[in-house]
Amino acid sequence: MLADTPDKGALPTVDIKDRRIGLGLLFAAYMLSVTDRMILSVLFEPIKAEFHLSDTQLGLLGGLTFALFYATLGVPLAKYADRNDRRRLIAACLILFSAMTAMSGLAASFLMLVVFRIFVGVGEAGVNPASQSMVADYYPAHQRSLAMSTLTAGGNVGMIIGFLAGGFISQIYGWRAAFYFVGFPGILLGLAILLFLREPPRGGADVGDRGKASAQATIMDATKTMFSSPVLRQLLAASTIAGMVTYGILQWLPAYFARVHELPQSKVGLVMALFIGVIGTIGTLTGGRLTDILNRRRVDLGVKMVALTQIAALPLFVIGYMSVTLQMSLAFLVLPFMVLTFFLGPSLALIQTYTPIEMRSLAAAIKMLCLNLIGLSLGPLIVGLISDFLEPSYGPRGLAVALSCIPLFSIWSAVHFWLAGRAMLQLKQAEKT
Repeated sequence: MLADTPDKGALPTVDIKDRRIGLGLLFAAYMLSVTDRMILSVLFEPIKAEFHLSDTQLGLLGGLTFALFYATLGVPLAKYADRNDRRRLIAACLILFSAMTAMSGLAASFLMLVVFRIFVGVGEAGVNPASQSMVADYYPAHQRSLAMSTLTAGGNVGMIIGFLAGGFISQIYGWRAAFYFVGFPGILLGLAILLFLREPPRGGADVGDRGKASAQATIMDATKTMFSSPVLRQLLAASTIAGMVTYGILQWLPAYFARVHELPQSKVGLVMALFIGVIGTIGTLTGGRLTDILNRRRVDLGVKMVALTQIAALPLFVIGYMSVTLQMSLAFLVLPFMVLTFFLGPSLALIQTYTPIEMRSLAAAIKMLCLNLIGLSLGPLIVGLISDFLEPSYGPRGLAVALSCIPLFSIWSAVHFWLAGRAMLQLKQAEKT
């Protein structure tokens, strides 16, 4: 039986100080995971020049190479997290991926860089599912979208750091130094998590039977639960496709500004920090807050709002990428980049809310498997393939056309978000009868 939204009177059994410290530490862990993951995109151009790579190879390096191990290993690590100390798992994985990021600066060939990025994916696989499960145990359902949006906003802050560090440090000291700079702090944060992060009681933020975990769930149990539920099934499809659009844009946007508008590396990092960091953070938090507010009025309104904003942003993306001047491009891309990540917090929160307590980490990992094995693998690769195909005819602007194509998939994801909302409303109405 699926867990539904607990009553507003439900209060977490975790001390408020521990809850805030916990969310802060998990925010920082997610921040560094995204920093280490996304800094590669701002380093595409110097890496391409040194190793003489094609855009398709860069798409594989930034997508499939990382995503294959990040997604598949997330499931067994999440199974471990549902049964053991999540705090130690997060700390160990954080130290691993941070060390591998720093070692990426030692790569003497494209193959060596691929190997290091694989191990970055291995380390990051254990952080996010366990973190989402802990946040769900810190906060009750009516506060969960904003809490999850706060967690995922760490990704936007991580992008600010990654893009600024990648842009400025690589221009002055080279792309290898940028990997060293962002890798080492994660080792220290891993030690801090071992010392200060408190493990919340499982289901402590839920009430009644919903707050009691039953027998430990298997991977098969979690998979059957998620794909048999209309709500969870639609959320998985929607967030996977939306993730493909998001990752395709994020990985290639720095190269777009460098090639099409001929910005130097330092200015590329600054523009990316502004768009993905500042504007993206505002959008992520706004999406979570709006979803919590709308869901209090009617359970389906939040995800339907996400669906409508994705459709509304589509023409602005196309106009922005195809604009001739940098000023026009930036002006038209502000609003779509604000709503690009609206879906992150609400989709994470709703999957945790509609999943039984004993399989929450597994549910997060299955979502991560779909999001990254399909979204992160295919998004950057599709853009790279289209760019390579169009380069003989369009030159550098072939990448602009490729980036204009990828948001078209938002129509598909919006349909699934709308269907998820309809399924949530039907489930709520069925409970009342």
